[in-house]
Order: sequence, then structure tokens, then C-alpha cells
Amino acid sequence: MFENLQDRLSGSLRKISGQARLTDDNIKDTLREVRMALLEADVALPVVKDFIEGVRQRAVGQEVQRSLTPGQVFVKVVQQELERVMGEGNESLNLATQPPAVIMMAGLQG
Repeated sequence: MFENLQDRLSGSLRKISGQARLTDDNIKDTLREVRMALLEADVALPVVKDFIEGVRQRAVGQEVQRSLTPGQVFVKVVQQELERVMGEGNESLNLATQPPAVIMMAGLQG
């Protein structure tokens, strides 16, 4: 999922280069690419909407320092929002059940 997101973002991030401040207008295409990449990776629509809105709120108005590019600032905002949505810490799995421990994994598409 993250490789696909990186490939799709690279073209969109070029469009915001040279900007001194991230605005809603100049990150619109990049947010669309992030949304499409997440939906193609079978992330649930309510999660994608919450994530995109969180990125928009964090990114709009961000000042771009001279040592960074707008793309780097945007990627940092996306990383921070991913950490918020997914959780910053690791949760241990309790496999203290009687063997064998059964783990069921299910995705949106089956």
C-alpha cells in the first residue's frame, strides 16, 4: 500500500513545489491522489474521509521552511496523521489461549 502511495504522490508533489505556504487549492490534487490510493488499498471509506480531513486541517496554512520543500512538509503531515489514525504504539497480541491460537484476518474485499 505504501509503495503505491509513494508512486502516486511523487507526481502530485511536484505541483506544489515552489509554494511558501500550503493552501487548500495547491494540495487538492495531492489529497485526491492519497484518497484514491487508500481506497484502492481497500481502506474503508469512513476511515479515508477522516484521514483526508485530518491531513487537510494539519496541512492548510503550514509554513514551508527554506530548508524543506513543500512536498517534504506535506509528507510529514501525512505521516503524522497516519500515526494518529493507526496509533503510535505497538499493541501486543495475547496468544495465551489453549493451542492452537486461531487468528482470523478479513478484508473489505474478502
